[in-house]
Amino acid sequence: MSGTGEEIALATVLCALAGLAVPWLIGRLPEPDPPAEPPADEPRADEPSKVLYRDLGTAPGLGWRCALASGGAAAVVTAAVGRDLALLYALPVVPVLVALGVIDWHTKLLPSRLVLPATGELLVLALGEWLVTGEHDEVLRAVLCLLVARSFFWVLWFVRSAGMGFGDVRLAALLALVLGRIGVAECAVGMYAGFLVFGLPGLVLAVLRRDRSVLRTAYPFGPFMIVGALVGVVAGPWLAGGLAIG
Repeated sequence: MSGTGEEIALATVLCALAGLAVPWLIGRLPEPDPPAEPPADEPRADEPSKVLYRDLGTAPGLGWRCALASGGAAAVVTAAVGRDLALLYALPVVPVLVALGVIDWHTKLLPSRLVLPATGELLVLALGEWLVTGEHDEVLRAVLCLLVARSFFWVLWFVRSAGMGFGDVRLAALLALVLGRIGVAECAVGMYAGFLVFGLPGLVLAVLRRDRSVLRTAYPFGPFMIVGALVGVVAGPWLAGGLAIG
C-alpha cells in the first residue's frame, strides 16, 4: 500500500517543521566528556578538537537543511509504507535520525541521550500496540529484528571496536526496530544497505583517483546507516523478492 498525496503532504510538513527544531535539540545536548589524557611518556595524537554541540546547533543554515532532510525522508517513507501503523514508529524518529546524522558527521559521536530514549519510546509504543490491538505478530517481528541487528552489530564492535563505535550498535537497534515493524525485507535490506552506501563511494573514488589511501580515510558510519535504512524502506521488498527469485 502506498501513501496518498494528502498523507504524503501532511507527513512532509509535520516532519519538516520538526526538522526546524533539530538545531535547538543539538544545541541543548550535554557536551560529551573529554577524552582521557594519554600518559606523559606516550606521544599525543594530533587530532582536531571535537565540535561542541552548542556550536554545531548554531551553524548557519542548519535549520532549513534539517527541515528539508526531515521533510524529504518523511515523504519517501510515507509514500512507501502508506496508511499503516508502522508510520507511527517511523515518522516520529525521522527528525531524531536527522539530528543523529548531523552530530555523527561532525563529531563522530552518536549521543545515547538521543538514541536510547527514542528506542525506549518505540518499545513502549510497541507494547501499547500489542495491548490495544491484540495483534502481536508485527510487534514481535520488530523486537526480534532489534535483537538480531543489535547482536550482529555488537559482534562487529567487539571484534573490531577501532572501526565501529558502540553508538553504532545502539543506532542499529533503533533502526531495526522501525524497519522490522515495517517488514522483514525492509529490515534485512536496510541494515545491509548501510554497508554498501558506506563502502561503494569510497571504492569508486579510489578507482577514479587510483589512490588506495582514500580507502583508509575514516568516516562516521551512522549517517550511512540512516541512508541505508531509507533504502530498505523504499526498495526492501523489491530487492528481497529479486534475490529470492534469482
